[in-house]
Amino acid sequence: MAGTTGPAGMARQPTFAQLRAFAAVAEHLHFREAAAAIGMSQPALSGAVAALEETLDITLLERTTRKVMLSPAGERLAVRARCVLDTVRELVEEAEAARAPFTGLLRLGVIPTCAPYLLPTVLRLIREEFPALEPRVHEERTAELLEGLAGGRLDALLLAVPLGHPGLTELPLYDEDFALVLPHGHPLAGRRDIPRAALRDLELILLDEGHCLRDQALEICQEAGREAGATMAASAAGLSTLVQLVAGGLGVTLLPRTALKVETARSEELATGFFADPAPTRRIALVTRTGTARAAEFETLARALRRALRPLPVRISRP
Repeated sequence: MAGTTGPAGMARQPTFAQLRAFAAVAEHLHFREAAAAIGMSQPALSGAVAALEETLDITLLERTTRKVMLSPAGERLAVRARCVLDTVRELVEEAEAARAPFTGLLRLGVIPTCAPYLLPTVLRLIREEFPALEPRVHEERTAELLEGLAGGRLDALLLAVPLGHPGLTELPLYDEDFALVLPHGHPLAGRRDIPRAALRDLELILLDEGHCLRDQALEICQEAGREAGATMAASAAGLSTLVQLVAGGLGVTLLPRTALKVETARSEELATGFFADPAPTRRIALVTRTGTARAAEFETLARALRRALRPLPVRISRP
């Protein structure tokens, strides 16, 4: 494979489209999936990668009838290509922020245990105070949201912290207590002084693995003295299903206070109970990439969110 040269014998430079195509293939290791991910036709994507190989005079991919693999050189250059793409994205963000703050797309990721209860307030705030912003909401689990933020697919996240990830800035919004949701007639129903130790012996129903709320609930239970790995009564994919299992008498569950009113209204067979102080809590924050060109915008947005979220059953964080 012989590299080509441009004017005055200078080596031809890779194009942005070529690097973008190669990075997508390196991520997905599948031409059709990579093409769909970046909105390019499969023939165009294959041509862009082949052109990049010709430009660099190196084999990036090992193609077989069954799969696509990165060559050793491809492994190394995929990292470089992603760095170049990230730098270009940051340049565009910087230009957009300098040109007109609070305009254009805001790709906001939200965890499922926040989305139904916060989004009405969040979207109303954006519509009233930042009307030139165009919010695009993505409801996903924490791991997928963090991947989307790191890769530039998302601009900011609403999720539970602390995360302990380098390269992220957490702008705390509020703390909220957990409460117990129980079947109607349960001995703990209606109490406001439930000791955490009660969690040791209750039949618990939690969300499926992968939800941060499940991890938080398990941590609370272990702090209360419940044995790690203790059998749970059942699990569910979402909070709505979770409370219906409680209504059906399968056990009890932990819910954040912001979800309590909506979810317990779904059945007359549900009751609530509250923990004695200090109750177990979680913290929700607006999370962004450290060093983003829109840092000042996101700090302003976080301050506005703290004001807007005051009517909810939460304790607003200090800036």
